[in-house]
Amino acid sequence: MQQMRQVALITGASRGIGRGIALHLARLGWDLALHYGRNRSAAEQTAALCQEEAQRHGHSIQTALFQAQMQSPEERHRLIEALRNRFDRLHLLVNNAGAAPARRVDMLETQEQDFLQNLQINLIGPFFLTQAIIKWMLEQAQSEGPDRPTRYLITISSISAYTASVNRPEYCIAKAGLSMLTKLFAVRLADHGIGVFEIRPGIIQTDMTAPVREKYDRLIAEGLTPIRRWGTPDDVGKAVAAIVQGYFPFSTGEVLNVDGGFHLRAL
Repeated sequence: MQQMRQVALITGASRGIGRGIALHLARLGWDLALHYGRNRSAAEQTAALCQEEAQRHGHSIQTALFQAQMQSPEERHRLIEALRNRFDRLHLLVNNAGAAPARRVDMLETQEQDFLQNLQINLIGPFFLTQAIIKWMLEQAQSEGPDRPTRYLITISSISAYTASVNRPEYCIAKAGLSMLTKLFAVRLADHGIGVFEIRPGIIQTDMTAPVREKYDRLIAEGLTPIRRWGTPDDVGKAVAAIVQGYFPFSTGEVLNVDGGFHLRAL
């Protein structure tokens, strides 16, 4: 009997880091549930690129698009129901979707509405999506028996989880919260054989960083990161691929820094 392919849900998969992750999973032959917020054409392009990449590596995969706003409980519920109807199984959730602050202003001028909106998208939405997805994963595992495949929860956070940027406090606090989300779910799920990891990207070339390209070009050249280049979505995708291939079987709650060495302290 032919073995069923593994299925991954990647939030924020239409561009940038999400697309980089999707491409690496396509190379491994995973079926892909690609979530997007608003830009359907970009999500369709991701799906097409993943199909091409899978075929190039000898795989025939399924891709499906799912639209939802992470801050909306109703839309998260609809996403999960559509996912269950489409694939009836899930082996990996990648929490990647996020948003920059509505405005970059000094934290003494931050507005409560902007703060709450950013936390809804970057932290509260991912927490409750994860909660619902994990409950479904546990249901699946119960019906599969002892030889069930390993499942994973991977959350994409940021160096902003520990780096203070006083002109975007809501973003930093949300990313710090995602780090704790990883620890909490790692402890809760260890007995169930679900591997939980945090990937902490540094300065990555994406649409979000495009407005500050000149600033970081200069800082990187001056030695901000020991590896003196921008990171790419492909760098993050490789980290996800390493995890789901089972290269860290005795690890959970671990942080993988994909930041060019930014986290190092050197004199």
